[in-house]
Parts: sequence; structure tokens; C-alpha cells
Amino acid sequence: MTLLEGSIGVEDLVLLEPLEEESMLKNLQLRYENKEIYTYIGNVLVSVNPYQQLPIYGPEFIAKYQECTFYELKPHIYALANVAYQSLKFRDRDQCILITGESGAGKTEASKLVMSYVAAVCGKGEQVNSVKEQLLQSNPVLEAFGNAKTIRNNNSSRFGKYMDIEFDFKGSPLGGVITNYLLEKSRVVKQLKGERNFHIFYQLLAGADAQLLAALKLERDTGGYAYLNREVSRVDGMDDASNFKSVQSAMTVIGFSEEEIRWVLEVTALVLKLGNVKLSDEFQANGISASGISDARGVREIGEMMGLDSKELERALCSRTMATAKEKVVTALNVVQAQYARDALAKNIYSRLFNWIVNRINESIKVGTGEKKKVMGVLDIYGFEILEDNSFEQFVINYCNEKLQQVFIELTLKEEQEEYKREGIPWQKVDYFDNGIICNLIEHNQRGILAMLDEECLRPGVVSDSTFLAKLNQLFSKHSHYESKVTQNAQRQYDHTMGLSCFRICHYAGKVTYNVNSFIDKNNDLLFRDLSQAMWKAKHPLLRSLFPEGDPKQASLKRPPTAGAQFKSSVAILMKNLYSKNPNYIRCIKPNEHQQRGQFSRELVATQARYLGLLENVRVRRAGYAFRQGYKPFLERYRLLSRSTWPRWNGGDREGVEKILGELSACTSEEVTFGKTKIFIKSPKTLFYLEEQRRLRIQQLATLIQKIYRGWRCRTHYQQMRKSQILISSWFRGTMQKKRYGKMKASVLLIQAFVRGWKARKDYRKYFRSGAALTLSSFIYKSLAQKFLLGLKNNLPSTSILDKKWPAAPYKCFTTANQELQRLYHQWKCKKFRDQLSPKQVEVLREKLCASELFKDKKAAYPPSVPVPFRGDYIGLRGNPKLQKLTGREEGPVLMAETVRKVNRGNGKTSSRILLLTKGHVILTDSKKSQAKTVIGLESVAGVSVTSFQDGLFCLHLSEISSVGSKGDFLLVSEHVVELLTKMYRAVLDTTQRQLPITVAEQFSVKFKESNVTVKVTQGPRGNGSGKLSCKKKGSHGLEVTV
Repeated sequence: MTLLEGSIGVEDLVLLEPLEEESMLKNLQLRYENKEIYTYIGNVLVSVNPYQQLPIYGPEFIAKYQECTFYELKPHIYALANVAYQSLKFRDRDQCILITGESGAGKTEASKLVMSYVAAVCGKGEQVNSVKEQLLQSNPVLEAFGNAKTIRNNNSSRFGKYMDIEFDFKGSPLGGVITNYLLEKSRVVKQLKGERNFHIFYQLLAGADAQLLAALKLERDTGGYAYLNREVSRVDGMDDASNFKSVQSAMTVIGFSEEEIRWVLEVTALVLKLGNVKLSDEFQANGISASGISDARGVREIGEMMGLDSKELERALCSRTMATAKEKVVTALNVVQAQYARDALAKNIYSRLFNWIVNRINESIKVGTGEKKKVMGVLDIYGFEILEDNSFEQFVINYCNEKLQQVFIELTLKEEQEEYKREGIPWQKVDYFDNGIICNLIEHNQRGILAMLDEECLRPGVVSDSTFLAKLNQLFSKHSHYESKVTQNAQRQYDHTMGLSCFRICHYAGKVTYNVNSFIDKNNDLLFRDLSQAMWKAKHPLLRSLFPEGDPKQASLKRPPTAGAQFKSSVAILMKNLYSKNPNYIRCIKPNEHQQRGQFSRELVATQARYLGLLENVRVRRAGYAFRQGYKPFLERYRLLSRSTWPRWNGGDREGVEKILGELSACTSEEVTFGKTKIFIKSPKTLFYLEEQRRLRIQQLATLIQKIYRGWRCRTHYQQMRKSQILISSWFRGTMQKKRYGKMKASVLLIQAFVRGWKARKDYRKYFRSGAALTLSSFIYKSLAQKFLLGLKNNLPSTSILDKKWPAAPYKCFTTANQELQRLYHQWKCKKFRDQLSPKQVEVLREKLCASELFKDKKAAYPPSVPVPFRGDYIGLRGNPKLQKLTGREEGPVLMAETVRKVNRGNGKTSSRILLLTKGHVILTDSKKSQAKTVIGLESVAGVSVTSFQDGLFCLHLSEISSVGSKGDFLLVSEHVVELLTKMYRAVLDTTQRQLPITVAEQFSVKFKESNVTVKVTQGPRGNGSGKLSCKKKGSHGLEVTV
């Protein structure tokens, strides 16, 4: 299939070749997968729901489509809305936009987009903006009370809506009127599996504050209400609480008072409370079955909230009064009948509340009668429905769609005929399927299905759905568009899909089988007079106004009109309204049943295409000419195909078009007809031929333009290069001469200076002293030195010994002096710091210095010990007189007192000891008994071995000649090993005038009694050495310690 230039698939199905259902579905799928959801059928817009937000809406796109004609840009809902608005504003023609499609196809969103576009492009001003806001805010209110979650759609409109938006002569909105059709009130009392009741019930329970819920006598849990589906209380992507706030705000914007909003919510709560009224079996004295209220609390709460007498409400629910001209008879209702009456009351209350809300909105947005106005209608109504079980609702919905299809065909053909007449082209009769016979089958005043249904409902005697079906079978037995089991049997046809209680109508979109069960009840739509009177007696103003027939003064024995008759009358008014306006169509299609983006089910779309009659629409559009366009835009697009009209044409537009088509062999007189202002092309193939020729010609012209452009660019580039080369050469020569002149001038001046200097020195040499140069240099050097030292004096760093900053020497000759001055200044700071220290602080620093010399870069435990001051006493020696006695007074003060662990020589286990270090001894005592166990003289300590890890293990090596040393060395563990060994090192040095050898190694030999044991220290898996020590014997001469 040849495609129009720059488009994905065919943007207008009128140009589709071949014209078949398969090619149409393929084209829609191709465009949908490329996120092109809009397609034209002439001036009809087909919209496929993308189930996602696409970046094709907003002020930028509104401005773009506002400035263009219908076919100038891609198909878009803004283009259709713009055509309707411009025709209304400038041609003074009333418009209507008909939006049809299945539930979930995007009808509601389409109507919102149309209204938002009109609101954006119409006039501005405070009053105009107020009207626009009221019109837009009517949507969330109607959605809350009229929309619900269904299996097919999370926000399905369960009513039909027609809104007339009225404009003044400038195109600014004045107000509007909303008409609603056939609210699905049966949903109030029963929902299918996976569906919800109307949104307002869930929004009220989720969004109302605790005070409001208490006033309405409601609880927040949705599971506590019989009329709400307990399985589905929430919908993904829908915030009921937030939406409730939006509904309240929208009602305020529209003009509802706070009192009216409260009334609406109270009546809504009443419907929920009615569902919880439980009815039970009772028996009268004569044994006849009756019913009663099993839980009086619910009825009492309803009575308190609505100002009703609970006894009278109970009586109205459980009995029925039959009035005749002479007497009244009260009949008790059994449980099933009472439940039917309760549900009928709930449905009627909600349906009438919805009608009241629509009327209240109309009061706010209505226009004064004296103003001249233009009207744009927007119809958002159910599409054609074929379900597994089709009932009365589907019957009237499909009847409405039959009427809309009739309007479409008649208005389309009428528009075609009028255009042909304007252009002076003879009109040829178009063969198409006229569905008037089907409309007549349903709506005929005496012999239509609706008339038969009303007659059966009004007939005295036994009336049932089966008698109604029998009457239809008798009346329409030979009708070509009616079938039933009886008519099939008469014609000896067998169809297992046709039930005994069913009949079938051959609609324009396909055959639909209807089940007549409940047709009579749904058409009657009766509410017992007792319930109407009970509601009228309520003190609640809104509830009382909903039931005017309950007023005894207005009581009438006349039967109210049936639901079918009311709907037929509404459809007739709607059709009259549509015939008076110029129609614009939006056909909405649902691509899949799962509301998933990117999925395209051909079977589902094909079914909807048949329901919507898309192929029929295309055939009607193509009955005469598939394409027509004004001479001027046609000439602008195709004038490049003829050498006579390209590159310019000075003649008339029609002559130019005739010139172009006369030179093309495919454009014969049978394919092309010239009107007064337009060119008409019969076959899409001719248009595709023109597009293909234009594409080839554009390629030729593009090649020619490229050739000319490349030649021009090369010539221009060469000329620029030549000019640039001349300019660069002249500048280069000039610059070289300037540089040469500058060098020559500088050389001459230098020679002149030397010559003048030589002459001056020659004349005045006799006046110079021989030592003048040395004196000057000495003076200069001293001046520099003085300046350096004075500058250094003013920029001396701080006196902190940690501050090593020093000013740099200003001249290299002062570098050595500067370094020496820095050293002297540092030594002076250190001396000054030492002079300020107390003897105790000096002693502490000496100990830290000794520790640094012994352990820095040798043991891992040294760095953490640097900032920690050495305490010496870690066991509270002053508070323990027993331990003080062990040291003796002649020993002097205790240098170190702490608890250590002694490693057992035999098995490697550790035991706690208190170690006391004095100036002469190391004393190990029992930590519990405070008795000296071992006293080691410092002269007996031969050396100390420690590890490089962060542990406290060390070994005291004793000389063999000492009494203690004969028992062997001591293997100890201390938590302050750095401090302990530092103090021990200094004590040994002071006592014996010798340096204590301290060995840092992971393996060392320890003498235990007469044998030597090799101690090997390894680091455990923790890796920090701060955990517990683990000692294991390795034979008789080995001990492995894990730290």
C-alpha cells in the first residue's frame, strides 16, 4: 500500500486501499504501535485508547492546531474541536460532537479534551473564566456520582450525558445545559464480581473526616455495608480521599452552598444505610407470610438523620397499600418482596438524587433567555453493546446507537449532497444499508417492540416476560431483522445459541440476542406509593423534594410512564437536537480488555469496528469521490509536477490545476471532476499516484538544489580563500618589516648609549675614587640586610613549638642566614617552653620520650598510648593499706601498680596478679589475698621480650644467679605494657646504672625451671591483637600464643 508522505500508515481511512476490514485493522494497529492514536474517516475522528499519558496535549499543541486547518496537521482531537468551534464562531452554525464507543474506550477523556480545548481558545475575562471553570468543574461531580469501576474500565460512565455549551456572538461561553440518560441505578444494590458501586460511596467513606462521618452515622470500613462490594474497595491509581476533596471543591465552584453539599452527602449516606436494613420472616395471625425489621437500629438512625418516623418507614418497607376508587387494602410483604421494595427505594433515591444534582448544575450554568446565543453540544453516550447476557439495558442502549447511526448516515449523505450541489457536480444515488427498518422495528408507535412492551406492562391479567416474548413472536414472525426460537422452528432452522426466553435483532453492527427475563420489571420501574409517601413526610428538605408524588394533595392513580417510553422520548428529543446542528463524530476504540499500554487485540478491535460501523462510514464517504480539495492548496502542493506551473504560475488557481492534471496520463476525466471551488478525485489510487509523482519530483528538485548549492559553496569558498590569502600575505609582509625596523632602531640606540657612556667615563675618570665600587656595594648589602632583618622582626611566627612556619628569604644570599635564624628561634622557643614546665611535667615528658625511643615504629601498641597520660596507679593503691605495706617505706613511692595476668608455665592458662613496681623491686601479689608471692629485684632482671603486635604480652628474663631466677622467667600480660616497660627501663637505669635490654620479636625463648620453652606469638583472625590471648602447648618445648 502506498503511503502519504511523512505519515505512519494512512491518516484518513477514506484513502485506504484495498478497502477491507483486514487492511483497516492493520492500519489502525500500525498507527497505534507508533503512538498515533488518532485516524480520520473524512471529518470523523477514530480514537484508540493508549492507556497512558502521551505528550501530545497542552497549551503548545492547542496553539498549533488553533492556527491550522483540519487536514494540515496530523489527526488530532484538537483538530476536530477546532473545526467545530471555528464553524460555530465564524459561520454561525450550531455544532454537536458525538462521542461513542465501548466502556473503557476513552469517551469521558475525549469529552474532557474537547471541553479543555474550547475553554483554552475562547475569550478571556473574569466572567468568562468563571463560566469556563463551572463547566469544567461539572465533570468531577458527575464522575463521582455517575461513574464506577467495571470489569472493563476503572472509571466507566454508567450514564449517558449530553451537554449544550452556549456561546455569545464573540465565541465566549455563557453557560450550558446538561442532559443525562439512563443512569445504571441497578448498580446501587448489586455489582458483578470485580466491580464497584458508584465512586461517591467510597470517596465519602475514605475522604470524610471523623466529625462528618459521625454526623452521617457512618463508619470508615467499606466492608460494613451490604451495597458495597467487599472484594473490591480500592482501585489502582485512584485516590478516593483526594477525589472526595476535589468533588467538594468542584461543587463549591459550581455554586452549591454548604447546606446543599451537606444535604447531598446525607442522602448518599441514606442509600448506604438502607442496604444494611435487615429483613426477617414473620407470620401474621392467619398464617400468611410477612416480614419485619430484625435490627431496628439502622431504621432508627435513618429516621434520626432524615427526620422520619422509624415506625412509618418500617411499615412502608414491610407492607403495601392498594388503593382503588372506593377503598384501600393493606397487604403484608414477604421477605423477598420487602427486600425488592427496599432495593427499589434505594435505587430510586440515588437516581433522583443524580437527576437533582444535574438540575442543580444546570441552574448554576444556565443562560438568560433574552441573550442570543450559539450552541455546541457534546454527546458522551454508551457505545453499541453485545454481552454474553443482554438485557433491557443493552436493548435501549443499542436502540440509541441505531438512531445515532441513522443520524450519521442521513447527515453525512446530506452534507455530501449539499457539497455536490454547491460545486455544480451532478448527484448520484449512493447504495448503503438504511437501518430505518431496524429503528422502526423497535420504536414504531403501534407495532414496535417498545410499544408491545408498554402494552404488556399496562395489560390487566397475568403479565410475564414469556407472554411479552410470545406477543413479539406472533407480531414479528416474518420480520427479516427479528429472530427467536419460535421463528427459527417455523423456518426449520436449528440454533443452539438461541434460548427459549430470548429473541434476536439484526442490528447494523451485528446480531444481538436479548434475554427477556426482567424486561417487564425494568420497564415498569415501580416504586410502591407507601415508600414515596414515607419519603415525602421526611423533614429533610432535599429528600422530601425528590418524591413530589408522595404529597397526598398530588396523589394520582394514573400510572407513571414506563422506563422504555421515557427513554424513547429522550432519544427523540436528542435526535431532534442533533438534526438541528452540524455533527462532528469521535469514534472511541478500546485496544485490549486488560487496560495495558501497547497491546492491540485485533479480534476485539474488529468487533468494535463493526459495532461502530467504521467500514460503513468509509463506504458512505467514498460513495462519490474519495478526495476533494480547494484549488489553491491543491495547486500549492502539486504545482511542481508541471513545467508550466513551476517555479511560478501567474494564472488562476483552477487553470493551474487543469494544466497540471492535463500533463499527467493517469488523471483521466473519469477519475477527476472540477467543481466551482474544489477538485474532486474519485479513486484513492489517483491521489497516491499524485503523491508518488510529487515524491519523485521532490527528489529531482532536491538533487538540482544540492548541485547548485554545492557549486555555489565551492566558488564562494575559493573566493574567500583567495581573499584571505592576499590579506594574510600583506599583513605578514608588513609585520616582518615592522619587526626588522624595530630591531634596527633598538640596535642603534644601544650603540649610541655605549658610545656616550664610554665618552663620559673617559672625561670624568680622573674624578672617580678607586674604592667607590666596594663602598657602594657594601652600603647596598647592609641596606638589604637591614631591610631583611627588620622585615623578619615584624613577621615572626607564633611562639608555639608546634608552629614550624618561617618566612622565606627575599634573596638567595640570605638563605643560609635565614635557616640559622630559624634554628635559633626554634631552640629559643623550646627553651622557653621547657622553662615554663613544672618538674612533674618534665618527668612525664621524659617518660614519653623514653617510650618513644624504646617502642616507636617497633610495637603496634605504641601509637595509641602517645596521647594517653601515664597514670602509674591503676588499682587504687592509696585506698589499699595492705598493698602499701608490701612495698616498705625504704623502697620509696610505687612507680607502677596494675593488675596483670600471669601465664602458667605448665598448661598455658592465665591467672590474675597485682604487679607493683618500685625503684628496687618488681612485686607480684595475689589479687585476692594481697600477699606477696614473688619479689624480684631489678638487678635480677636480665631483659624483657615483647611482640610487635598491639597486645600486652611480655616476658621478664631473670638472671640465673638470683634466687627467683632459678624457677624460671615470667610470662605476663599487661593492658599498659608500654607504660610499664618504660617505667621499668628507667628504674633499672637509675638503680643499676645499666640499660635494660628490651627485645621486640614474635618468637623468643623463655626459661621454665630447667628447660627452655620457645614462645611463638601469632595474630588471630580479628587482626587487631586486642582480644583475649589463647595459649596452647606444642610439645614439651613449645608454646603457641594467639593474640
